[in-house]
Amino acid sequence: MCYDISLITPLTAVAANFPGIIMDEEISMDTEKSIHLIGHSYGEHPIIFKNREDLQLHCRLMEWGCIPFYIKDEGSFLKQRAFMLNARSERILEDKNSYWHKIRNRRCLVPIDGFYEHRKVQGFKNKIPYYITVKKQPLFFLPGLYSVVELPDKQTGELLRRFTFTIITRAANSLMQQIHNDGDNKGRMPLLLPFEKAKKWMEEELTPEAYQEIINFEMNQDELNYNTVFSIRTNKLRPDGKRKNEPFQWEGVEKFPLN
Repeated sequence: MCYDISLITPLTAVAANFPGIIMDEEISMDTEKSIHLIGHSYGEHPIIFKNREDLQLHCRLMEWGCIPFYIKDEGSFLKQRAFMLNARSERILEDKNSYWHKIRNRRCLVPIDGFYEHRKVQGFKNKIPYYITVKKQPLFFLPGLYSVVELPDKQTGELLRRFTFTIITRAANSLMQQIHNDGDNKGRMPLLLPFEKAKKWMEEELTPEAYQEIINFEMNQDELNYNTVFSIRTNKLRPDGKRKNEPFQWEGVEKFPLN
């Protein structure tokens, strides 16, 4: 799946990929925090979407982890929200009872520099953390879906519109099968797209065939870079003082062969 991402590229570079994009709000980024964003924290991330009123591309902060539009009590939904961080691509068109099918046309893009994943390695008690990027796209865009819900403010009771999003995942390619090789959701990866397909994802209308073609896309393993890092979700400081996404060599962990 995809629960850990990174974005330290300035938003000016994000906007440059989509000339004319409208920034809905002033967004400031703390790169010390955005170098690692954890899905289960349900934090905010800049998201590109097409506004349904003016049909223009906009960018605004949205919370990671969809809250369905029909939810009235956020507290009763907290446990289920953990399952709304990712949407399996196979369910969007095929499972007509799923929430993802209901919001299939609320498409969005999630700008990132890379994502983190763990790999189980024989002889190590803890899994080894990896950072994965796209070789020719220092900044790339994950396809997602977004939802809008009105919920009461906990302090005032006033109804507020909340924008939330999910990241689409698919079956892993041969590289990611070797990295994401353990756990309940092993063998999954975010749906990675070349930039041209990412732009097409944001077109106003997508035929069912074009939609299916995009969510079926598998990025070749040769187009990805990967390296071990020191940690993902712990606050333990690196002994070399480098940033979280920089390579860290684990003794005894060789760069595995690709199948």
